[in-house]
Amino acid sequence: MWRDLLSVYYANTPVWRWLKSGALIFLGFFAWTSGAVLLSVRPEWEFLTYVMAYGFLLLFWGPFTHFVVVPVSIRLRRTAEHPYVRAVNRHSGKINLSIFFTLVIVFGTFTPGIMMFEFAPGLGGGDGDRGEVRGNLVCDVDDDVVSCHVEDARGIDHVVATSGGTVVATVDDPPFAFEVHADDLDETRTGKELVVDYRDGDGETLRRHVRTF
Repeated sequence: MWRDLLSVYYANTPVWRWLKSGALIFLGFFAWTSGAVLLSVRPEWEFLTYVMAYGFLLLFWGPFTHFVVVPVSIRLRRTAEHPYVRAVNRHSGKINLSIFFTLVIVFGTFTPGIMMFEFAPGLGGGDGDRGEVRGNLVCDVDDDVVSCHVEDARGIDHVVATSGGTVVATVDDPPFAFEVHADDLDETRTGKELVVDYRDGDGETLRRHVRTF
């Protein structure tokens, strides 16, 4: 099985390059986006940042491996004469994977902004009710004060802002503007976190936004 896996890894015809790169891009995009969606709904699942980092890096590392690393490694096997170069090239696959997973750990731990997504999933009500709920959450930070309001609000009875499970603001009237001091926000691995729920008259959550600062 290991030999079969290596034979696929080192398959270097143009068709194999495109097939392997395409499959890894698809896997990477799926892991990145699905991890982001789950993290927006379950921000306490911090391990998802590593799933996102794996998918995000795989988008670039997969094609790089099979269009650059593998062809160069095969060429060096035939042409390299220096003992050091031949020794390093003999372990090129392990070195490549080691660098990749090291970057996954680094990106998953420090979560650069370019890797993060923000989603506003619908959480309650029927499909008809959900379509009537609108509103663009706009937040700004000035002197450690987070100021938010909802533009073009529709179908929202009131807005509740929480952080770390604690309610930090409740607003009943459009444009649902509120201010929260940054020190009152819960610190997570991705930064200060603010969860804003659009709710109906019964207190049911219609939309949820997760912001980090």
